[in-house]
Amino acid sequence: MPTATAKVNGVTVAETDSWETVEGNIYFPPSSVEKSYLTPSNTHTHCGWKGTASYYNINVDGKEIRDAAWFYSEPMEKAKHIENYVAFCGCTLLVAESTKLHYGRNIGLFHYSM
Repeated sequence: MPTATAKVNGVTVAETDSWETVEGNIYFPPSSVEKSYLTPSNTHTHCGWKGTASYYNINVDGKEIRDAAWFYSEPMEKAKHIENYVAFCGCTLLVAESTKLHYGRNIGLFHYSM
């Protein structure tokens, strides 16, 4: 499996050669995420088949991107394989060869390369 890397403004916040893809999102294993860039958010959302998601804000170079990553700490049965895995969100998805770019909702650039 190729390596997946999540970058924000050129800073690597997650990198792995073993991830899960669910609904088009790459979920990174917890051990592959650089937690020093993440701070817990008070935001929670619910998915009918995955369960309740908790969110992180990403802080890079003094800038915060709110609710830019999420995870399921207690997923429902069909989503157990992504328990505590972290996904990163964006509004725009561009695909060019083997690169996906996600632009953050507030600031920053999410870059997934595979």
